[in-house]
Amino acid sequence: MTEPASAARLVDDLVDLMQLEVLGDDRFRAQSEDLGTPAVFGGQVLGQSLMAASRTVDADRPVHSMHAYFLLPGEHAPIDYAVDRVRDGRSFTTRHVVARQGDRIIFEMSASFQTVDPGVEHQWPMPAVAGPEGVKSDLQRRIDLGDRLPERARIKGVQPHGIEFRSVEADDLLAPARREAERSIWMRTVAPLPDDPLMHRALLAYASDHGLLGAALLPHGLSYMQPGVRMASLDHAMWFHRDFRLDDWLLYRLDSPSASGARGLARGSIYTRDGRLVASTAQEGMVRARDPHPNVNPRTS
Repeated sequence: MTEPASAARLVDDLVDLMQLEVLGDDRFRAQSEDLGTPAVFGGQVLGQSLMAASRTVDADRPVHSMHAYFLLPGEHAPIDYAVDRVRDGRSFTTRHVVARQGDRIIFEMSASFQTVDPGVEHQWPMPAVAGPEGVKSDLQRRIDLGDRLPERARIKGVQPHGIEFRSVEADDLLAPARREAERSIWMRTVAPLPDDPLMHRALLAYASDHGLLGAALLPHGLSYMQPGVRMASLDHAMWFHRDFRLDDWLLYRLDSPSASGARGLARGSIYTRDGRLVASTAQEGMVRARDPHPNVNPRTS
């Protein structure tokens, strides 16, 4: 259990990560965090690019969708974001963001913003799953692996983080069984966030990249921790439907309808604890597996 003061510092670090230095002419600079991955975490770039785009739009037009492409792996170094004001309409505003490190374009994103308008309402119901209470955190599950944890994950992979994730299905992290391509994750920040809807949206974009593509591994009994498994996000789309707070529990329901051609497609629906659908996601990524578990008995479908 993270102490309250330490939890607050972890969340402050996340909030600071979303802060942008203004360079002028709709250009911004942000810092990077190192989570122990070879490249910068894609969710960080998603959140920061949304912050950059939103800094050029009036606050009465919240973002309703974003569509992004990861072009090159980012380094653990500052990232520059340039925003193009594509369109300012009566109800909708469109922005395009390009992220650079040096002379390398690593990422691009288009986002659409809209005035708050009334309209018809419906949603898919939230699936019935166990609540977050009593579900072990993903961090604790990695800690429990001890020396079995892959060497690359033994330092950063067991450090506390500002967002807590609790996977409802207790799959073996190293050698999961084959099962249907569906999973559920509870998530929230470990301490309160500022009362800034933009910060909650940017950090939800950040969190939405966690575990999403992993849904494509479930039917194959594979884990991203296995040495023969390689994964990389190619694109990411997100739609914001209703207001929420990320410092309250949210359920991230994931599925993967297809994998082929060394690519996997994953989708996500994000619900509040009381069942409101607040956001949807979709991502395609590279998924390659070569001798991922040579010491494990072969399985059959």
